[in-house]
Amino acid sequence: MKNYYERLKDLREDRDLTQLQAGQIIGTSQQHYGKYESGKIVIPFDRVIMLAEYYDVSLDYIAGRTNVPRVFKQE
Repeated sequence: MKNYYERLKDLREDRDLTQLQAGQIIGTSQQHYGKYESGKIVIPFDRVIMLAEYYDVSLDYIAGRTNVPRVFKQE
């Protein structure tokens, strides 16, 4: 299974975003966001939630607990 920081990079690249753009989505700098993707610092949970919502994937997917991007939602 992938580490969360590998998933962050994969999701960003799949959307053709730069680290600067991804950082802007969650209110941080490109340099700080780059440290999230490299695993040098742990991304705060509230920012992971923002990215999960932006990319329309589950938190479990970002965390590497599943390879299924979306969870079926019952309404």
